[in-house]
Amino acid sequence: MSSDLAPRSTGAAPAPADGDNRYKAVQNKLDKLGKAMDDATLELESLRRSMQANATRTENVAGDIENAGLDGKFVEVTNLVSVALGGAAAQVKRLCDTAQETADLTHETKGTHARLYGALDDIRSNRREKTPRPGFFDR
Repeated sequence: MSSDLAPRSTGAAPAPADGDNRYKAVQNKLDKLGKAMDDATLELESLRRSMQANATRTENVAGDIENAGLDGKFVEVTNLVSVALGGAAAQVKRLCDTAQETADLTHETKGTHARLYGALDDIRSNRREKTPRPGFFDR
């Protein structure tokens, strides 16, 4: 019942949480976050499948222990491990669904942001004259 899954530690967030709110920076952050959430969804689904397979194998081992005539406490403990793995797999599925929903919303937000501010960024980026910073006229 071993697993080939290994934690992946990059040591950095997918996108820095800095104060850079320029159009292209926000688009880049949303893109990185969306990709990271897509990757997390795939990894979580792989983990769920592995845990579910281990739960099924453990349940089969419990049957084998029972058929071998060993002490019933070993059958009971092995069945408890199988149930725990199945329960953990169900919770990983919930987490995977949440990660997928977050990824979908991130991609949707990137598109909405592009639709609302993309043309403005094109105008501002292609002018020779400097434009006031956001909030300048709020004074």
